[in-house]
Amino acid sequence: MSPAPRRNESGQATVELVALLPAVLVILAVALQALLAGQAVWEARVAARAAARAHALGADAAAAARSHLRPRLERGLQVRTSSDGDVRVSVRIPTVVPSVRLGRVSAISHFRPQGGA
Repeated sequence: MSPAPRRNESGQATVELVALLPAVLVILAVALQALLAGQAVWEARVAARAAARAHALGADAAAAARSHLRPRLERGLQVRTSSDGDVRVSVRIPTVVPSVRLGRVSAISHFRPQGGA
């Protein structure tokens, strides 16, 4: 018996890579987007704590929040204060694809207002 003829498989790996590359890129983009959203939540919490401390001492809460955010998050910053010491900081979630809007994340922090001495 003679051996079966072998098919020419040169280039097969290239074809498979080209077929899988879009899926790999989408998975990487989704992972990066999740990382950006998580970082926005984290930074909103840090900014809310700083804003609440500043508000409790009578300083500018928005400036304190802004000083704890990256410039990319500052553009969509919203700071709301209340007389009981609550401060709500809200920022836009940055996106991998600039034309896509994912909404906002917010954080609330509280410091009891300090009496002036």
